[in-house]
Amino acid sequence: MKKRIGSYPRVRVEGGGRGVVSQAGAVLLVETIRKSGLDTAISAALEPWRKARAVHDPGKILLDVALAVALGGDCLADVGLLRAEPAVFGPVASDPTVSRLVNTLASGGQRGLAALRTARAEVREHVWRLAGEAAPDAGGQVIVDIDGVLVLAHSEKQDAAATWKKTFGHHPLMGFVDHGRSGSGEPVVGLLRPGNAGSNTAADHIEATRLALAQLPKRFRRGRQTLIRTDSGGGTHEFVAWLAQRGRWLSYSVGMTITDAIHQAVLKVPAAAWTPAVEPDGDIRDGAWVAELGGDCLTGWPNGLRLIVRKERPHPGAQLRFTDADGMRLTCFATNTAGEAIAALELRHRQRARAEDRIRAARATGLRKLPLYGAAQNQIWLEIIQIALDLLAWMPLLALTGKARLWEPRRLRLRLFSTGAQLITTGRRRYLRLARHWPWSDVITEALDRLHALPNPG
Repeated sequence: MKKRIGSYPRVRVEGGGRGVVSQAGAVLLVETIRKSGLDTAISAALEPWRKARAVHDPGKILLDVALAVALGGDCLADVGLLRAEPAVFGPVASDPTVSRLVNTLASGGQRGLAALRTARAEVREHVWRLAGEAAPDAGGQVIVDIDGVLVLAHSEKQDAAATWKKTFGHHPLMGFVDHGRSGSGEPVVGLLRPGNAGSNTAADHIEATRLALAQLPKRFRRGRQTLIRTDSGGGTHEFVAWLAQRGRWLSYSVGMTITDAIHQAVLKVPAAAWTPAVEPDGDIRDGAWVAELGGDCLTGWPNGLRLIVRKERPHPGAQLRFTDADGMRLTCFATNTAGEAIAALELRHRQRARAEDRIRAARATGLRKLPLYGAAQNQIWLEIIQIALDLLAWMPLLALTGKARLWEPRRLRLRLFSTGAQLITTGRRRYLRLARHWPWSDVITEALDRLHALPNPG
């Protein structure tokens, strides 16, 4: 009888190894930065903040923090992950230098934020051109989802306050460009707000939409080809009127609160006027119907607004609200898209739920907490998060195919970025030799081949 020694093999550990690189899969993000031109764009944007005889470029410092966040870091000190691998990431600034840069940019107010946002917008347009048919604008329309996020604070921070969910923290507004069913999404706005900021504050939605539109190529900053989607927080007279203003002419699909007038109008809809809701594959959605409302419900709203309501059997265990009717859960939204069937419009609005996936990815990429004290500093942190999310969206867009393009940050880190490799120097060139037994080594090498095949910026 053999003595059992456990379920796992016993391995002894000792230091002193050479030529081994951790986080070797992060070269995918480094190469994405190089091919997109993000490094040169950020460096040029932050050139006014570079001191004479400075050793480290401010643009490189900020990008290093963004890379650390993309790899799972949640504070400025996590840039040490990159500092430990100079062969892959180059020279990395010290923690005090990183902190001083963030404080300097924060003290500059809107000037530093505007420089970073302008650089990101220029690079975004270039990345979309590189992506070709896979780009978010390939179909001639760009969809931007605006939604609020609650970020908890476990200590006193500037502008932290009680939230509508009885928690304590901040309530930023985020915006994401939807990549559709075959992709993920990329951030275009992150507006930091106090925790007690309202969910349906029209001024904040307008400001967030302005910032989001500025991130798009110029041809999408006005016109029907740009669709703005929100939940019921965007269903205010002021915000909808701003979207439909002459000269702006944006398309919109915004959730609406079920008021008493809408509730009474739903009760008067005849049975023949209800149309079955549909699924993305064209099949009928079981237990769901849609109808278009008119009459007094449209009073006071812009011309061309269509009010569409959906009734659906609640899921088992779900509790009905007092605004529901006949045992059905009611939801309502408004749109100005004409000439399309209401079932297709309702499906398009329901797909706004993909924004929840983008928020989940953002929480896993530095948004679970705001690590700094000042509001201006945390706004810079929010911009860093957006750069990290840009990289996590652009790399799959340019380099991955199939199901791998849909992987969220956590899976990218576990399967690709955390891969170890052996560093080989031969012929004055350095190579990262991935483990042959690693199941996703081929995914990494094929993705790098696609990135290398892209033209260099400029």
